Parts: sequence; structure tokens; C-alpha cells
Amino acid sequence: MEKRIIELTNLLNQYRQEYYTNDNPTVSDQEYDKLYHELLALETEYPELIQKDSPTQGVGGLILSGFEKYQHPYPLYSLQDAFSQEELFAFDRRVKLEFPTVTYVAELKIDGLSISLDYKEGKLVTGATRGNGSVGENITENIKKIKDIPQTLKDPIDITVRGEAYMSKHSFQMINIERQESGEAEFANPRNAAAGTLRQLDTSIVSKRNLASFLYQEASPSQEITQVAVLDKLSHLGFSVNKHRMVSSSMEDIWQFIQEIEPDRAQLPYDIDGIVIKVDDLAMQEELGFTVKAPRWAIAYKFPAEEKEAEILSVDWTIGRTGVVTPTANLRPVQLAGTTVSRATLHNVDYIAQKDIRIGDTVIVYKAGDIIPAVLRVVTDKRKNQEPILIPNLCPSCQSSLTHLEDEVALRCINPLCPSLIQRSLEHFASRNAMNIAGLGPAVVEKLFRAQLIHDVADIYKLSREQLLSLEGIKEKSADKLLSAIADSKEKSAEKLLFGLGIRHVGEKASRLLLETFGDIETLMQSNEDAIAQIDGLGHVIANSLAQYFAKPEAQQLISELKCQGLNLTYLGQRVDQSAPLYGLTVVLTGKLEEMGRSEAKTKLEKLGAKVTSSVSKKTDVVLAGSDSGSKLDKARQLGIRVEDEQWLLDL
Repeated sequence: MEKRIIELTNLLNQYRQEYYTNDNPTVSDQEYDKLYHELLALETEYPELIQKDSPTQGVGGLILSGFEKYQHPYPLYSLQDAFSQEELFAFDRRVKLEFPTVTYVAELKIDGLSISLDYKEGKLVTGATRGNGSVGENITENIKKIKDIPQTLKDPIDITVRGEAYMSKHSFQMINIERQESGEAEFANPRNAAAGTLRQLDTSIVSKRNLASFLYQEASPSQEITQVAVLDKLSHLGFSVNKHRMVSSSMEDIWQFIQEIEPDRAQLPYDIDGIVIKVDDLAMQEELGFTVKAPRWAIAYKFPAEEKEAEILSVDWTIGRTGVVTPTANLRPVQLAGTTVSRATLHNVDYIAQKDIRIGDTVIVYKAGDIIPAVLRVVTDKRKNQEPILIPNLCPSCQSSLTHLEDEVALRCINPLCPSLIQRSLEHFASRNAMNIAGLGPAVVEKLFRAQLIHDVADIYKLSREQLLSLEGIKEKSADKLLSAIADSKEKSAEKLLFGLGIRHVGEKASRLLLETFGDIETLMQSNEDAIAQIDGLGHVIANSLAQYFAKPEAQQLISELKCQGLNLTYLGQRVDQSAPLYGLTVVLTGKLEEMGRSEAKTKLEKLGAKVTSSVSKKTDVVLAGSDSGSKLDKARQLGIRVEDEQWLLDL
């Protein structure tokens, strides 16, 4: 019976792939159902013989208690966005300064939710969300309910792949009809529906909603030479790979491809919001490298957003955590991209002057990057006797004089005691990507600030239960939860604290790179500007901003107070030992190793200080070659790169 169960499992998985992934079924629905029910009957009689990748296991559902955090073995970067032909051509010029004969591949940008899948010996072991790019959520059980994601690959290999989970337009329409009939709120768009589905704790709901996927990247070191070859490999392994793509060395051709796709995208069975253009050659990708946030070898062209007319009723001026004063238009509400919009950013005073925007104007609004509502232009034909927008000279919060710095378009409040500036800084410090103090949101921060219980971030750690209970709306349970969250935040890795300080130009990823390098905040404070600027992906702007911040006595006093309050100032993530034998070397793995798997070899190399990359380039220091090494070994020899074998690694 076990042999027949395995046979049926493999056969049905093959038919599922042909139907869902290849769009090329080889058996009728009746034949599939007959075999399916035979397998189901056998599994009912012999439950101990059920295979892990049995298609029957995608029907039922588990009730999950929650999602565990998952540390991605390879980081997920964001993409640089482009909104015009000029920006694409500027990207092309930058790349061709390094590689004049570059070839690009253009792929559809699926409007879904980013996923990362890890396979060991061809078996799916983990499916995770993108999260912040370094840490996501383990949603493996929900990933298993997506029918076109194989649980077993055609080849028994170790591989990490990236892609998008999405909901088709048809499935979206059907779900909203069901929700309407049951009195539930409808989803705004397929992307929200897909994201909400993958966050379900009841996996049977995921099964019913018919999510699908497109995979487009091999994140683990690849044997392939080009992105196109990677896509072909993913297709061979059994993944759904989007067939709409173009390869060309001409950005003019790529632009023509974009122009052809854009008007026809409504006819696609799924939503796309742009086109991703990548350098095709993986070695060139490796040499171009990354900024702190994005690869230098790729760019995402975003289609123009939906636009609507709206009337400006008034303008509010708000203070951000860096003191920038931002104008926001209050609008007569309109429906835009599936949501009701009543406010839109006006960016800055120069933008208002340039567009000649006035109170009472009818304006065109859109969602910048499909997220933030913004005013695009005035509909001048509908203008009558509109009033000009009064530009403030004084900070609306502290009444200090506003500054318009020469190198900026923004108005800025530079009063360090400005209440709004301090409140925004406190909100940022407690936010999810910084210290993640649950319960310390904007409303609670405002109450604490108005009660003069907190004046800077160090005061958060001096709060007592009695002080919290003195605030309106704060009960005992809420106070205890907040105090517990504050205590927990003291133990976080130091890059969270550094990001939470809100130092200008120092974002989340820069904070991690800095603490990976220097180990703790006190050492970073003593480091010189040149040493910081030399960190790959940072530069002099960030280095100068840090130097200026830590030179202030107030900043030094704040760090001292936080240390006294028991906050951790040390980086708790994996840190490369600069005395390690391979520190600073870039190593490429190729071929089959005898004593260890590629993932194990990569881990060992990284512990020895090496940076392990997937493609051979002039920046490669060592190629570790196993048996059946191919083009990577050939290229290493052509470039005169040092070649070592597995025994070399074992000896180290």
C-alpha cells in the first residue's frame, strides 16, 4: 500500500503542477478526481503512510496560534522606483558607465505580497513574509495551501527562492461577493485580500481563497549565469514563472515594451503595478552591488497611479520628527484606488508655489507610489476666486521662527525644545521598526507629553505605574502591558536603539550595518568619520550626520542616561570577527561538495569571515570549486582568481 500511496502522491502532484503552474493539463478533471479519491481512501485506511507533500493535506486546515519571527538567510532588498522615462534612462546611463554592453531583462511587477521559500533536499521547509527584509514571519502552513507552490521540487536541491503571492481578479471578485452577502466588509483590492489571507491563523481559509504565485529570484548562490537562466531553472523545478518578459540591451526597447504592456494590463487575470528592469548578467549584478536599501542593478518602473478630482477645503501644517514642516491639504472626500481619501500631501512650500495651489482649488489627486495620497496639479479651468495658501513664518507648535535652509525645499523648525518635534521623535522611538514598544502610540505619547511626564526618550524608562494610571483612559491592565513592553525594549539589539534615535539620514539598514561593524553604540560614538564612510553601502553623508549628532553634549548625555536605565547598547546579531581567517574576502561556491551541503558550506565560510556571493566577478577573491564545476570555474581561471577545493575549507 505504501508504494501505491507514494505513486499516487507523486502523480497527483505532477498533475497539479501541469494544471496550476504550466497551464497545460495532461489529464481530465474526472481522471484527476478518480485518482485523488483513491489516494484519499488509502490515506484514511493507512494514516501512518500519508506523505508530507500529499495533495490531500492541502484541503483541511490548522488553527495556528500565531506566526513566529523568521530570520532570512539572505536579505530581501527594496527596489529603487522610477516614475518616468527620464529616470529609466538615467538608470541606464549609470549602469553603462560600468558595463557599456549590458543586457537587461524586463519582468512584470506583480501587485502581491513578497514571499521567500526555503527548500532542503528539494522539500519545502519554510515559507516566510518579507517583513523588514531581514526578519519576516514564518507562514509555512499557509504557503502550503497555495496550490501552485510545490512542496517537493523536481530536483532534490537546497535553494532559497523569492516571489510574489497574489490573488487573481476572478478570485477577488468571488470573495467580495461572498463577503457582501454575509455582511462583511469587502476587500479594497486584490493585494490587500492576498495580504489578509496570508495573515490568517485558520489555514483552511487560505485554501478556499485560491491564492497563486509567481517566483522570480534565486536568493541562494546560483549556478546560473543570467537572470533569464534563473527563471528557466525555477520553471524547471516546478515553480510558476511569469512568461511576460523582454530581454534587450536597449533601454529604448524596454521603454517600448512598457508602453505596450501598460494599456493591456487591465486584460491580465492579475494586477501588476509596473515593470522591473534588471541587469541580466549575474556577475555584473554582483559587481554593481547594493546601496543600503536597494540593488544598483535593478529598478522598478511604476505605472502612473489612478487620478481623481478633489476640492481643497483647507491646509494643515504638521511637524515631523526631524523638524520638517509639511503642508497637508484637507479635501472633500473622494474614492481613490479603493479607499476614501480626505487628506493629501502638498510636499513643501516650493511645491505649492510651483503648482500655484490655492484654498478652494479643484486639484488632481493620486497615490504616490500607490500608497500616499498627493496633489498632482490644479485644474485651472475650474478656478474662480480662490484664496492663496498662507505660508507660516512661525512653527505652528512652538511659535519659533521657521528656517528655509539653502540646500532644502522644506521649511524646518530647528528649536530642539519644540513640543511637536519631541512628540514625533518619541513616537518614532517607540515605533515597530525601532524599539517596538507596544501600547506607546501617538495618543499615549501625547497624553504623557501634555502631563509633562516625558521630555525625551530616556524619560520613557522612568515611568511608574502610578504615573500611567493618572492619565485619562489608562487602566491597570493597559499600564501593566505598557510597562512590560518598555522593560522588554531594553533588551533589544542596539541597531534598534540607534535607528530609534532618529539621527538624520541614518535609517534602519544603515543602523544595522553600523552596529555589525562597530559592535556597540559607544564604540561607534568614538569612531571617526572616515572609518564610518568606508562601510560598504554608507558614505560620507551618513558619516557626517553621525559625527555631528554624537558631537553634541545633549546626545552624549542621552546615551549615558539610556545606559544607566539598563538599555542594551550592544549589537546582538551575527557579527563578523575581523580577525577571522577569511575576513574581507569574497568567496563564490560552485560545483558539488562531497562532505557538506552548499548551505552548510556557506554558513562555515561566513563564520570564517567571508562574504559569500553567487557570481564570479573581478571583486571575487576565491572560488571554492567542487566536482562538476562549470562556467564559474572557467570564468575564475580566465580572470586569474584563486581557486580552492573542499579540503581547503575543511582544513580552515
